[in-house]
Amino acid sequence: MTRIIALTNQKGGVGKTTTAVNLAAALASLKKRVLLVDMDPQGHATMGSGIDKHALANGGSLDVLLDEISASDAIVDCPNAGYQLLPANGDLTAAEVDLLELEGRERCLDRAIETVADRFDVVLIDCPPSLNMLTVNALTSAHGVLIPLQCEFYALEGLSALLDTVEQIRDSVNPALALDGIVRTMFDNRNSLTRDVSKQLSDYFGDDLLKTAIPRNVRLAEAPSHGLPVNRYARMSRGAHAYRVLAKELIGKLSL
Repeated sequence: MTRIIALTNQKGGVGKTTTAVNLAAALASLKKRVLLVDMDPQGHATMGSGIDKHALANGGSLDVLLDEISASDAIVDCPNAGYQLLPANGDLTAAEVDLLELEGRERCLDRAIETVADRFDVVLIDCPPSLNMLTVNALTSAHGVLIPLQCEFYALEGLSALLDTVEQIRDSVNPALALDGIVRTMFDNRNSLTRDVSKQLSDYFGDDLLKTAIPRNVRLAEAPSHGLPVNRYARMSRGAHAYRVLAKELIGKLSL
């Protein structure tokens, strides 16, 4: 069965898109059929996958949400990444207004993914850094939520609000929505605050806190400018290794 995972955190700069792109590539390298869905108007996951967000020949995720084209027609191959992509660009900024006019607007993405899900083992959805209708669509269509989290005080505060939103989605439109895990990003074990926050997360979330932590790594920061995931840009780097380990952990935890 296809596993649909929404990567979300309303706080920007926590490594959400970095995790979406590099986890997709790591899963693909382990022979999983992967679709990455870019639901962020910034289109960073699209660019980081080697696709020019300014030149989407067949349209993108907004067109799919509005049922103007099929998901199958919008999906593109990412030969330098190893997975397929439903791309996005700045057009998605209009989604809030456009979706308001649609009946069942929270299920637009769910209906679109349903038409192609059987082609993939894993669908990863890169959400915008806000709790808006695009994020609601992602959470409505997902089986689980993966939360990238930087180990700092403000991140913990935002996590509480995010978990409240997940609970609201469960209560209203997606009762089966699970917490697939929390992944620590930009992790530096030499930092005492990082260690303290990590311990708090472990004490509170137990097995929901994934064992794999993604370190601060310059190669991870450089890879997007080359339109490559880190395992294609710097295969032997610490960042590439960490995402391979994370992919294997998720495969075991979720039986992917």
